[in-house]
Amino acid sequence: MSRRGALLLGGLGAAATAAGGAGLWWSLASRSSSRTAPAAGAELSQPSELRSTGGRLEVRLEAAAARIQLAGQQAWALGYNGGIPGPTLRLRRGDVLSVRLANNLDQPTNLHVHGLHVSPEGTGDNPFVVVNPGAAYDYEYRLPADHPPGVYWYHPHHHGMVADQVFAGLFGAIIVEDPEPVPASTERVLVISDTTLDGGGNVVRVSQMERMLGREGELILVNGQSNPGFTAVPGQRERWRIINACVARYLALRLDGQQLQLLGMDSGRFRTPSAVEELFLAPGNRADVLVTTAAGDSILRAAYYDRGSMAGMMGPGPGPRRTEQPDAAGAALATLRVAGSPGTSPSPQPSPSSSPLPSVREPDDLRTAAVAAHRQLTLSSGAGMGMGGAMMGFTINGREFSEARTDTTVAAGSVEEWTLTNPSPMDHPFHLHVWPMQVIEEGGRAPDRPEWRDVVNIPAQGRVKVRVAFNDFVGRSVYHCHILDHEDLGMMGVIEVR
Repeated sequence: MSRRGALLLGGLGAAATAAGGAGLWWSLASRSSSRTAPAAGAELSQPSELRSTGGRLEVRLEAAAARIQLAGQQAWALGYNGGIPGPTLRLRRGDVLSVRLANNLDQPTNLHVHGLHVSPEGTGDNPFVVVNPGAAYDYEYRLPADHPPGVYWYHPHHHGMVADQVFAGLFGAIIVEDPEPVPASTERVLVISDTTLDGGGNVVRVSQMERMLGREGELILVNGQSNPGFTAVPGQRERWRIINACVARYLALRLDGQQLQLLGMDSGRFRTPSAVEELFLAPGNRADVLVTTAAGDSILRAAYYDRGSMAGMMGPGPGPRRTEQPDAAGAALATLRVAGSPGTSPSPQPSPSSSPLPSVREPDDLRTAAVAAHRQLTLSSGAGMGMGGAMMGFTINGREFSEARTDTTVAAGSVEEWTLTNPSPMDHPFHLHVWPMQVIEEGGRAPDRPEWRDVVNIPAQGRVKVRVAFNDFVGRSVYHCHILDHEDLGMMGVIEVR
């Protein structure tokens, strides 16, 4: 069955069911029903911002269903504080972030601060907290004094409901500021997400087949907008913070005609930026990018990426292949128009060549560290009844997720090497909460320089080696596939550091 065929089959039906105390409708209407075309080309908007002062940021986040502007139309969706994305939270190392999460949904939820190196215990980044409908919960996260600067994000993490809630709009950005500012004329936050709306603007409920594949929405949005536009003048350095907040979609991003330099990925900053032509972001990955503007129009595009299919689920099959779409250069996400002269900028900055970047302290390189333990974690998907009656099982080391069971116990302060293997015919992005991973071997090769990530893609029939320093915190947390449907279907394990 082709992926398109599975999507069409999964959308059949004519009923609609209400979900969400504020009136969100999950549509089960046919995928062939008429829809309002997304309005493209509006000016790119930035999420609202909340900044820490005096070492503290106190935030109230209300998760609720509402009529929200999405892809240029009014849609029934979920949002934090009435917006998609939710507000951007700007912090400094050493800050305390206090969040009161108010749940105005008709289903449980909670909050995960993805990528932050904070305690997983108690009111910290605790994935086992349950915030029931109508209730509120007070989280408090204390960032270490040496927390890496970079771009992070927040989203729900209540097991079994993560994919639905993120697909409907519950996510937002977190920025940990640099100790010394990076010279840039403009900074932009670009939260890329996808969803599917029917003709009435209702978020479409997906089928069991789509959950097993990992859903990909028909609309790819930037800050909730469809192909927005924005302007710049030539010769400027802009800083873009890009987040892949899609449930399952991989992003192979290009911005032809512009010079891109990668400052870092996820929670890892490079000592010096590297020139790149393409950014590859698995679900959950982030990129910190410098863009040196050149005159002309450039389109930020997401090229097609084949992450595998159902075809090999009954046995070994070929891994995914990276190809361009046969009929296009890729999906247009946003359009940058560069015109004028540098002197017309309201706040001109020196060119990148004359503005050195501040140095950053990189984490300790674990390639020479003493390794306390070697482990192998195998992410598998195959035939058999899985969680929720799925026709396939999604497991790590042969077991589906159970909150009551601890799968991995680690000594605090130790360094471990994990070999992450994927015998299935689909890619699986692996995410470890709290503790960043240093990539040791990927695609059979060692990286040219240290690379730290909190989401590492494991290709079909492939493997990746990482090392983790379990420093600063103890407690129970989780690791899982960041195709959020697969996480919900059982591809998650519990880790305890003690």
